[in-house]
Amino acid sequence: MLNYQKKLEEQLSEICSQSRKSLLLHACCAPCSSYVIEYLSEFFDITLLYFNPNISPEEEYRKRFAELERLIGEMPLKSSVRLMAGRYDTREFFDVVKGLEELPEGGERCFKCYRLRLEEAARTGRERGFDFFGTTLSISPHKNAEKLNLIGEELGERYGIRYLYGDFKKRNGYKRSIELSEIYGLYRQNYCGCVFSRMEAEKRGKG
Repeated sequence: MLNYQKKLEEQLSEICSQSRKSLLLHACCAPCSSYVIEYLSEFFDITLLYFNPNISPEEEYRKRFAELERLIGEMPLKSSVRLMAGRYDTREFFDVVKGLEELPEGGERCFKCYRLRLEEAARTGRERGFDFFGTTLSISPHKNAEKLNLIGEELGERYGIRYLYGDFKKRNGYKRSIELSEIYGLYRQNYCGCVFSRMEAEKRGKG
């Protein structure tokens, strides 16, 4: 697998000599976003896009959004970070994973979900004139960073917007996100977001 952290550092090195760039960063939750915005706010003007139709129930979806909003209001960052709420319609998620409901977490169903959310970020980023788009998802040790980056690269080429590579769990990024979660008392969910990941988490809890 390519070293996507190294590819990110190459991109950051390139833009350091240019005028400050804008980044539309897909965000799944506050804990995953914490380290990523701490790291990237040195280089970009960031807007977080909270587009996650996979998350259910709606109460959970709204709780995660509220925590993300609280985090960017309390966390001292090297530049301001804005938050954009995407639409919320779980049918979008269920439509793209139809027929894959029985697959275990981490496989093709998840890859379809990655694409759904990244495509919205790419499309929105292009329409709104952002220089880059990316996602916080690769900070999780449960997410396939290679697949995320390949999808992001493909969508960047399709929509004509630069994709920001990343494997944010590297450089102790995941460890730092846990530290920041403790500092800010962030709600840390025990499942990715969809009903299928929730069922698997419940099974693990009973094991």
